[in-house]
Formats: sequence, C-alpha cells, structure tokens
Amino acid sequence: MSKDKRMFATKTAEYLNLRRLFMLRNVAIIGQLLAVYITQIYLNIALPVLSIGMVILSFALFNLFTLIRLRLGGNVSQLEFLFQLLVDVIILTALLYLTGGATNPFVLLFLLPIIIATAVLSSRYTWVITIITAICYSLLIWKYQPLPFAHNSSSGFSQHVFGMWVSFVISAAITSYLVGGMRRSLRDKEIELASAREQQLRDEQLVLLGTLSASTAHEMGTPLGTMSLLCEELADELDSKHQHIVTTLQSQIVRCKNALATLAASTGTAPLCGGNLLSIDVFLEKIFSEWKSLHPNSKIDTHWDGLSSIPSILADITLQQAIINVLDNAHEASPNKVEWIAHWDSTTLTINIKDRGEGLSIEAKQAIGQQPYTAKKEGLGLGLFLTHSIISRFGGNVKLFNRRQGGVSTIINLPIVVDAVPTSK
Repeated sequence: MSKDKRMFATKTAEYLNLRRLFMLRNVAIIGQLLAVYITQIYLNIALPVLSIGMVILSFALFNLFTLIRLRLGGNVSQLEFLFQLLVDVIILTALLYLTGGATNPFVLLFLLPIIIATAVLSSRYTWVITIITAICYSLLIWKYQPLPFAHNSSSGFSQHVFGMWVSFVISAAITSYLVGGMRRSLRDKEIELASAREQQLRDEQLVLLGTLSASTAHEMGTPLGTMSLLCEELADELDSKHQHIVTTLQSQIVRCKNALATLAASTGTAPLCGGNLLSIDVFLEKIFSEWKSLHPNSKIDTHWDGLSSIPSILADITLQQAIINVLDNAHEASPNKVEWIAHWDSTTLTINIKDRGEGLSIEAKQAIGQQPYTAKKEGLGLGLFLTHSIISRFGGNVKLFNRRQGGVSTIINLPIVVDAVPTSK
C-alpha cells in the first residue's frame, strides 16, 4: 500500500467531508462580509450591521474550533457531522432573520445542509436535519426583520430577482464542489473496502495453506531425515565414480527441505528462515548459482547494474526461493531463452525476468497472485501464489504482463531497508 493510501485509510469519509465543509465556510464568511458591504455601500439598503457582524463573528469562531478539531485528528462520527450541519442551519437562520426572513432570496441556501446530509449521513440523521431546517424556514415566515425596501416597487423586485439568481448560482456551485467531493470520498472508501475484502480472502487461503504446510512438514520431516542418513552411508560405500549420484540426491533433499520451509514461512505459520544482510550483487549471484545448480545445462542472460556503492538487502531463504520460483516458471516457458535484468538504487531493487513463452491468458492474469493457479496438467499452482505472498511480506510487489515480442515479463520490486524485517500476515 502506498503512502497516500495509508494516510487515506486512517481517515473516515466524514473526516474528509468535514475538512471540505471547513474550507467552504471560509468562503462563506468572506462572501457574507462582501454581501453586507455591497448592500450597505452600493445598494443603499440599511442593515443591522452590528447584529449581523456578531453572527458572522460567531460563525468564524466556530469554524476556528472546527479547524482545531481537524488538527487534533481522529475519526469524525456521523453524529458530530450532524452537529456541524446544525450549526450551519442556525447561523443561516440568524442571518436570514436579520435580513428579511423568508422574503430574502437567499433562503434557498437552506437546501444545502439537506443536500449534504443526504449525500453523507444516514437516513435518520438526514431526516433530523430536514425537520429542523423546515422548522427554521417556517419560523422565518412568521418572525423576521423586514428589509427596508418595498417588494412591490420595480427596483425592489429587480433586486429580489437578482438575489434569487445569485442564490441559485451559489447553491449550484457549492453542490457541485462539496457533494461531488463527498461522493468521491465515499467511492474511494468503497474501493478501499473492496481491496480489504480481497486481502481477507487471500489471507484465508494462506491460513488453509499454512495448516496444510504444517502438516506436510511434519509428515515429510522424518522421511527426509532418513534419506539424508542413507545418503551419508551411500557416500561412504560408493566409489568415486558414483559420488555424483549421492551429491545429486543430497542437493535434492536440501531443496525439498527448503521448499517446505518456504511454504511454511510464506503462509505465516513458521518463522522466517534466518536471513542475513548481503550486498545486492552477492545476493543475486547466490540466487543465480543455486538456480544453475538445479539447471546445469540451461542458459540465462543476466544484466545487473546499479549504484557503485552497492546497498545491502535481507537475504532470507524464502525470498531467494520466491525469485527462483519465477526463474523456474520462465525456464519452463522458454528453455534457454530467459533474460534476467536487475537494477538497484538507494531505495529499491527491481528484478525483471523475461521469457519467450506463450504468454498469459486472461484467466491467468486475473488469478495469478490472488489464488493458486496453474495451466499445467501436473502441479498445484502454488508457486506464483506463494511468491506474491513472500515478496509482499518483505514490502515488495510482483507484476506480470505479456510482452509485445511474445512471452511474459515478471517485474519484482523490493525495498532496500536494511534495518527492517518482513511483516507477518
């Protein structure tokens, strides 16, 4: 998960919406002051400036309180957001009371709190803000301070129509900005929740694999140990011509043990396998040597480069096995036509393994990394699934895509953080 997404995950949609509401209030306060100034100076309409000023000052102080609340952080509940909207309704009611009540064309602004509540609050809280707003509107019909111009005059009517037009423009602009942003917040939250559900499904699969790996490791530990002892006895009895047979058997037994350890560690049911810090070039060379020992007659083109001051990386055996899994898949797809490119800087090691095989099907693109998948007649499809799991534990990621020239390119990104350890699921 990226830094921006982690920051977003710590804030509820209501928190982000409250921040938008705070910014909108700043614009509203400036607009109210300008409206009073224009009305007094250019329209020559006498207003209770002192009373209006006190209401605007109270609004500004409350918005300052909201800023402090935002700076303190933490989640914003729907009840708290409802309270914020109720304050807006009360402030608007007070301003309209001082400037003509229901006859003021800006009475249409009463719709904004209702629109905002409909977008972000539950139906119960939306009805609360709707009922209170309706009561305030109704009271303004009955009780208010009239504006000092007659509505039956042509100038007064023109001013009223102009005010209605301004009120509509303001309402439309605020609705587009605020409600649109709130909808985006909710949509982003839905995407985040969907991603969390997918991660939960993957974790459930890993738990099942972990149970299987623990059982398998226990059952296979004894026969592998017996085979190791037999290999030692055979080494003592066979002549030098046949020693390579024993050596091959021993290497295959070691590989089986490493595979079991990798399976257990990648599913989180066993501790990591005791990696140590190695410079990246040594780490890559070690992986390459191990892979060549398993495929002595195969060829692979390597191109490694990076900073002259080579950083170190945590060379855990499970991480090495994950990269070997990718090399094995590439080798199976196109023997002797595998290219391995690696580049590093001060923060990231990027490994690109290319093959010339048939490429990925649509089904494979959707399944790889999300669940066990294989297109082969024989196999469990665990290789790439576990590779994704292992590399994600080290803070990295794996991406696969088809090449234009044919084949698959697998890109592995690993962070270079020498003082960190992989996270467990």
